[in-house]
Amino acid sequence: MTAIACLRLLIDDDAFPAARAQAAADVYLKERWKAPRRYGAVAPLAFVLADNRTGQLDPTEMQALAAELESALFPGRKSGQVCLMTFEGDESAVLKFASLTQAELAGLVAGKGYGGAAGRVQVITADAIRAVPSTHEEARLAAAAASAPAPAPAPLVTKAPEPAPSPALVPAEKRAAAPAPAPVAKVKAPPPPPPPPPPSQTGWWGLYDLPTEAFVGSIIGLRADLTQPPPEADSALLTRDLTGLNDAQTAFKTAPFGEFHVPFGFWNLTTPHAQDAYKGRLSRYPLDLQPRLGATVYGTPREASLGLVSQIRAFLKGSFAFLDLNVVDPTFPVHNLPPELIDSVTLTLTGEDERERLAQILKFVERQGVYRGKGVAQIVAGVSSANELEACRQGGVARVSGPAVTAFLDKPVAQAEGAPLVQARDAA
Repeated sequence: MTAIACLRLLIDDDAFPAARAQAAADVYLKERWKAPRRYGAVAPLAFVLADNRTGQLDPTEMQALAAELESALFPGRKSGQVCLMTFEGDESAVLKFASLTQAELAGLVAGKGYGGAAGRVQVITADAIRAVPSTHEEARLAAAAASAPAPAPAPLVTKAPEPAPSPALVPAEKRAAAPAPAPVAKVKAPPPPPPPPPPSQTGWWGLYDLPTEAFVGSIIGLRADLTQPPPEADSALLTRDLTGLNDAQTAFKTAPFGEFHVPFGFWNLTTPHAQDAYKGRLSRYPLDLQPRLGATVYGTPREASLGLVSQIRAFLKGSFAFLDLNVVDPTFPVHNLPPELIDSVTLTLTGEDERERLAQILKFVERQGVYRGKGVAQIVAGVSSANELEACRQGGVARVSGPAVTAFLDKPVAQAEGAPLVQARDAA
């Protein structure tokens, strides 16, 4: 049996550089997490750990990591600066946990659970190890158990009190002097706290350039895609696209770095009704950002006609400098399209089996000569492991995105440096 866990670092100092903590943890794991055990950085301050010698990780070993990190990063400061969270579950649940935001992790630390599959979650500091509920349902049950009233103590057997005399037997003067019972004050219950705001429907994947080993921009995506397949109806896809266009426009105001890529459905771009809806959003896009904006067209059919692609290019060129066709077929016949129509083709990896995904990458890069001859860049999206990332690098892929490059971010990446790329070490 192999224990698989995700290790997340929480630094109790917003101003502390995450890259420094990431590097310190990586050095520690490299020295202590020896083969045949394996580890890899899958997101900022997030590592996946695997140990094929046991079915469960030793939390005391993680506590030693917390203590050493705290001592190295915050010498002389009070305890509690570094908190580790470990999540043990199946591989998909571990990767889901790796993509959680800092706010979602804080909710787990507070015992509120998260919106994913159940697992074993422990909050570890240099001073304590504490198990917390993993899911919202577990948190609800734990809260209900904690708030349940304690059982009433057994009554004591005592002498029965003397019965009170009948009012008719009490003298009138004494009845008149008896005080009236005090009125019971009504305590008004405090209003319930307002519900927390719902999480944003969208987030960002970092777009990483392999030849230069630097980020070049970000791609907006839907948070729902992390847990469920996208809808198939064009109307539902249009709603998603419009949500992405709105949220991307908001991000432009506070994200000065790099390119921004937003999605469009292929068939919606050829429908007058959907085009009108797109135009309503694009009319608010600042013209000065056009050189930094890219449109990635998903759902592109294998035999996309030259006429339809030309129509899409003409429709989008006023707002976007780059046109990318997003495909799931690694043998997409790019040779049928004139080079001036598109700037790149993105292969989105599909399936759960890593061997099949690596085979998709191989088929894609086998056609590299055709792509280079047309001046069309090859991009791979959904890269989720160190092996997939290395296959893209060795195959000459221009750019990559996915869980092996960044977590699903709340905001676009802010700079080229500091790429949180997976540095997995295979067993010897």
